[in-house]
Amino acid sequence: MSTTATQHITRATIEAVPDLPIVRITRDFRGTVDQLMRAHTDRDLFQRWVGPDTTTTRIDEWDCRTLGSYRYVAEHGGHEFAFRGTFPEVGEDRIVQTFCFEEMPEAIALETMTFEDLGDGWTRLHAQSLCDSIEGRDAMLASGMEVGVHDGYAKLDRMLAEG
Repeated sequence: MSTTATQHITRATIEAVPDLPIVRITRDFRGTVDQLMRAHTDRDLFQRWVGPDTTTTRIDEWDCRTLGSYRYVAEHGGHEFAFRGTFPEVGEDRIVQTFCFEEMPEAIALETMTFEDLGDGWTRLHAQSLCDSIEGRDAMLASGMEVGVHDGYAKLDRMLAEG
């Protein structure tokens, strides 16, 4: 999809790369690269927007810097789901992290997020998850992750609009 000054990707596109264990997400936000980086790296801001509307998030560990690590827990209906990983790289417009759902510790994904300045106050998020296998990729897609992606980014949109 091409964009113009008035056409943006305001609902995340989530797609599997055929024959590769890769998921790609693309989404535009009305905000600067710096604002998007801060929303993804600041513990308190991240906790406010990540995940589905039906969950609450508790961050147990957050050291978002190159060679840092994290662990957070999403709670829904009395059940907890924990996620953890490391940050091999945190730059000015790029985050590289590992991602692991603790109930499936063998399925570690390597995720790269870059933030592209589109001008006129818009930024495009490019995210890529390299999964451990095509089966792992398909399990990620079948997990309901799109609800968390769409709900979380809608919360992030509201936060950006509020400044």
